[in-house]
Amino acid sequence: MTTFDASKFNLPFMKYRKVAVCTSVALVLASFVMLAVKGLNYSVDFTGGVAMQIEFENPADVGEIRATLAEIGQGQATIQTYDEKNVLVRYQDSDDSLRRQILASLEENHGALTVEQVDNVGPVVGGELRKQAFIAVAVSIAAILIYMAVRFQTRFGIVAVLSLVHDTIVMLGVYSLTGREISTSFIAAILTVIGYSLNDSIVVLDRIRENWSQLRSIGILQLVNRSINQTLSRTINTSLTTLLPVLAMFFFGGEVISNLAFAFLIGIAVGTYSSIYIASALLAEWFLRKPLKR
Repeated sequence: MTTFDASKFNLPFMKYRKVAVCTSVALVLASFVMLAVKGLNYSVDFTGGVAMQIEFENPADVGEIRATLAEIGQGQATIQTYDEKNVLVRYQDSDDSLRRQILASLEENHGALTVEQVDNVGPVVGGELRKQAFIAVAVSIAAILIYMAVRFQTRFGIVAVLSLVHDTIVMLGVYSLTGREISTSFIAAILTVIGYSLNDSIVVLDRIRENWSQLRSIGILQLVNRSINQTLSRTINTSLTTLLPVLAMFFFGGEVISNLAFAFLIGIAVGTYSSIYIASALLAEWFLRKPLKR
């Protein structure tokens, strides 16, 4: 496979650093406004809902059942099978008319069925689990700061963490704007994107550290520019090779996989951008205001 070679480019990324940082600040503020005004569309995993245990007369196929539910706006329902004819369907709205609509649609498309049990269920992701997740993320961020401070400098760790915070907030803002559902798979996606973005930022920051001896001769802006251009081929090739399978998932993976792939698409775009124009630009701007010897 032919890869993109940007080794001969000398693009002036830092020339537009202030515009980029201001754009990012605007995106973060807009995301906060969206989250405050519109909020997030939580799935049944977070809110609870109704669980129906259904036995079909004929063997049931999860993919076909999901396609049937998608036709009536319930494509994000959780569907589990525990033998070839018995299915558990969990959905968010407890309205009786919706339950009747779901059963009528399933019976029409998949044959005779019997409702074995209907229960109101609580959220899978409860308050205690959310608290533990928050603590885990806080500990992870602290560990990143310590690692970056030991390997590089404290400033490197701070700008890397700010880049991750930027990516997370913008992703949440996009999900709020589009009304896409926040499920447990989204949590997995956002953690994956954080790791992807951090790795990309570390590659650029590591090259800055390697080039630090050139600081006095070329200045911080040119040093950062040179470091970004030297790692640009790697950044673009990694993003492209990740993007291709994610696009396939988004267009051909069905509603549930598509929602997961959408998070990856936003994460790849924002993570690639932030490794250049958040971590690196903030480091350069910080140095210009308060120089630090290496």
